[in-house]
Amino acid sequence: MSSDGPVGRPHALLLDLDGTLVDSEPIHRAGFERWFAHRGWPFDPEVAALFTGRRADDVFRTVDGPWSGGDPDAMFAEIVAMVPRDRLPDAVPGAAETIERAAVAGIPLALVTSASVRWADKALATLGGLGRFDVVVTRDDVTVGKPDPSCYALACDRLGVDAGATLACEDAPNGVLSAVGAGVGTVVGVTTSFSGQALREAGASTTMGDLTGIPSLL
Repeated sequence: MSSDGPVGRPHALLLDLDGTLVDSEPIHRAGFERWFAHRGWPFDPEVAALFTGRRADDVFRTVDGPWSGGDPDAMFAEIVAMVPRDRLPDAVPGAAETIERAAVAGIPLALVTSASVRWADKALATLGGLGRFDVVVTRDDVTVGKPDPSCYALACDRLGVDAGATLACEDAPNGVLSAVGAGVGTVVGVTTSFSGQALREAGASTTMGDLTGIPSLL
């Protein structure tokens, strides 16, 4: 862990899904690589970073690229159809312990994800499913997704807590920007997908390699 850790026990824990709770980014990347190859467009780390932690259709609508002029919803549906479906993602180390510790400590738990509720429930199968969370905010609950702060603001509103007293965990700069923008008091950057430097530059309070250090903060 780097930088200073959270001070005091958080009033709620807000968790991203892909890359934070489950190691699913390689699965999603495979879908993007297939789709870009099908379209005849180059796909490199810089392009991949545009989509990580964001709703793909938001990127299509707001970022110039070879996709400009296409139907964002139709293109997103094409990508979803190309995502491998033959395996579920493994849990990130410390994920199960973090969820359990929050329950034992009586700390409200929210899932804040750019994914659909269907994928979230499937991806969380090994962690007890969506029923482990007090609040679930998915791509369909907000008009604009991450890095816009709407999703984290909505999670705090539904939990009835002050964002400044909560702790969020995110693996992508887009997610960190979203949590910081919503006023989340402590944002832990999980370095499963991006470097600690990239996450800190986005506003992360501290960084960790996985979630094994989170239970001690609850």
